[in-house]
Amino acid sequence: MSHRRIPKRKAVLAGAGAVGIAAAAMLLPHANASQSGADSRSAPRTMSAASAADLVSQLGPKLGEAYGGAYYDAEKQQVIVNVVGDSNNVIGQVNEAGAVAKEVENSSTELKSAASTLAQKATIPGTAWAVDPRNNQILVTADRTVAGAKWDKLESAVKSLGSGVARIQKSAGEFKPFVSGGDAIFGGGSRCSLGFNVTTQDGQSGFLTAGHCGVAAEQWSAEQNGAPIGTVQAATFPGDGDFALVTYDDPATDAPSEVNVGGGQTVPITQAADAAVGQEVFRMGSTTGLKDGQVTGLNATVNYPEGTVSGLIQTDVCAEPGDSGGSLFTQDGSAIGLTSGGSGDCTAGGETFFQPVTTALAAVGAQIGDGAGQDDGGQDAGNGDAGEGAGADGNGDGAADDGSGQNAG
Repeated sequence: MSHRRIPKRKAVLAGAGAVGIAAAAMLLPHANASQSGADSRSAPRTMSAASAADLVSQLGPKLGEAYGGAYYDAEKQQVIVNVVGDSNNVIGQVNEAGAVAKEVENSSTELKSAASTLAQKATIPGTAWAVDPRNNQILVTADRTVAGAKWDKLESAVKSLGSGVARIQKSAGEFKPFVSGGDAIFGGGSRCSLGFNVTTQDGQSGFLTAGHCGVAAEQWSAEQNGAPIGTVQAATFPGDGDFALVTYDDPATDAPSEVNVGGGQTVPITQAADAAVGQEVFRMGSTTGLKDGQVTGLNATVNYPEGTVSGLIQTDVCAEPGDSGGSLFTQDGSAIGLTSGGSGDCTAGGETFFQPVTTALAAVGAQIGDGAGQDDGGQDAGNGDAGEGAGADGNGDGAADDGSGQNAG
């Protein structure tokens, strides 16, 4: 029997609230349409977030120890590059590249070293850290479970880094993996979401989802208690990421490269791209619908109870249980991430973390669509080479979802 594409969730935006409606209003006029490329004018140049990521990946290594990370100013469409010291040569290099130079105290190398220290001293469930290039610091986040001796240990680790290197913020929620995304998928009593359809190296059709979904069940269905449509081929969680590859059991499955954003609308996905701090992004979830926000950190390290996950993207896009594995993408049709976990909800807000699509594709040997315009998986653009431990907030407790969208893992 030939499987059709996974059915759309017809009521996916119902009850999504004003935030989801606003996101749809920004995004839907661009659905099913390709977007114009970056604008490359005189210095400082205006450019897209994707172009910003490319520029920084090339410029950062050239600046050496003077490089202090970078971020994207979405309002001005400019790249801000942090530089240590007032060297006219370095500032000139930044300006010639079309970016804006900003003098700071901490180099990317120093922040990377500080993040490694945190990994050694503060790997505590309920904590996370990310390089915050806008403030030239490491942002350390502790959820509501971090108290008493755990808080004292975390505070001591941050103080040991020295003044101005890191700061702590409290999260009102509790970090956990989420389950669901664009179209809902079900397996082993869990509910997750299909992230992006892909093509494997041997030509098979499949899709990416969260790794904690892939380790929860081997087979996945389009309906709860339905017949399996796909089988997990690879899954990583915890460790160096949170991603899984599922291949469709029926080779004739219709697997278009698009995201269902509700109301019969889809956004074509034409490529995978790296995230940049400050970039506007959209998330589609079978629980909460379409939401939007910004990338706030890269190379996130998240200390889930199940273990530490590194290399994630930090955002202020809200998510709730039932959203794991779902699509994080841009208005111009670039696949950016897969929903991993976070804190809060779409009423109170909070932090949400995503597996970069580029690194997931590289790890499983797959591509979006025909592979045109694929990125090679670097994540240097938002904060420089933050390295292991230079990441985002977040941490989780997620057990597997029970099929109702509650606390999935």
